[in-house]
Amino acid sequence: MLLALAIAMASAVVIQLGKQPAYHWDIPADFPAPSVPNDNPMSVEKVELGRWLFYDVRLSGNGTMACSTCHMQRLAFTDGRPRSIGSTGELHPRNSMSLVNTAYASRLTWANSLLDRLEDQALTPLLGDNPVEMGMGGREAEVGELLASDPEYRVLARRTFPNDENPYSVLNAVRATAAFVRSIISFDSPYDHYLAGDAGALSESAERGMDLFFSERLECFHCHGGFNFTDSTTHASATVESVGFHNNGLYNLDHSGAYPSDNTGLYDMSGDVRDMGRFKAPSLRNVTLTAPYMHDGSIRTLKEVIDHYARGGRLIESGAQAGDGRLSPYKSEFVVGFELSDQERADLLAFLTALTDESVLTNPRWTNPFEP
Repeated sequence: MLLALAIAMASAVVIQLGKQPAYHWDIPADFPAPSVPNDNPMSVEKVELGRWLFYDVRLSGNGTMACSTCHMQRLAFTDGRPRSIGSTGELHPRNSMSLVNTAYASRLTWANSLLDRLEDQALTPLLGDNPVEMGMGGREAEVGELLASDPEYRVLARRTFPNDENPYSVLNAVRATAAFVRSIISFDSPYDHYLAGDAGALSESAERGMDLFFSERLECFHCHGGFNFTDSTTHASATVESVGFHNNGLYNLDHSGAYPSDNTGLYDMSGDVRDMGRFKAPSLRNVTLTAPYMHDGSIRTLKEVIDHYARGGRLIESGAQAGDGRLSPYKSEFVVGFELSDQERADLLAFLTALTDESVLTNPRWTNPFEP
């Protein structure tokens, strides 16, 4: 958006890496720096290596997909599918989450209360087999061979990890990919400009929608609050992590509160029935671009999402998933239902639209380097 305003808002948060160029976070002055693990500090070289790896189909077992297949820049790094499809055609049980601002995520993926490092998370799609995504399980050595054999990777890996005796490893590939994903920062929406003092950045309708969003009447902000519009947030200066998983009344199978067996949320890990259907509340930044919605992509449009919360839970009248989510015994206390006029619905949608950062969709720092 407006370059002059972006420059005025930017703060230079610098991490110095020996002789490598310092890494600068372009972050508005009022926002904190992201958390970065001590064993994988950021560098310009590392982010660039990660960018190439992120878009490289050679990191899949059959050479048909890259990380970017399920995380497209033009869709705020989602894929537009209800549920993602792996390199072998296997259907993933869950919807592809946006990678924008994952640097601020205290927990990653939809329903893992332990997963808090991008370096660890990246191993799942690369090597996992339930379901198969990239399909490189048991073929880790091939990743290192790619770094060592490709002329450009060989030079870039050596520059990125100058102190490693052997910089050509799957571990370094994962570190670089995580650094690239961590670099994808979005704070240039109309809402951000409004907060920075541009009173005209939001329409009157969006301003009214903002008031509704942050009201106790709708309760949206309880699960989608804070600067990243999610209650699972952390940053470099955080003393206490914010972590939130919620049952939002999407299912109520057999009137017992159950969810489909392949998507039970935190219950799958804990075995505690109170965790049935509890999933992470994703960030609402760029939410107009990340349809379809919910952990399984079962709600097609943002308007239908509002309808779901207005009702206080979803009613499925027939079929194997029949049940009234509004009556679930495990539903969050914040999903209580509300009434909206047609104008109020339009206002709320206008505010959610104002969370879209157009610049993140085309910023050359995150584009596909294999394309002209």
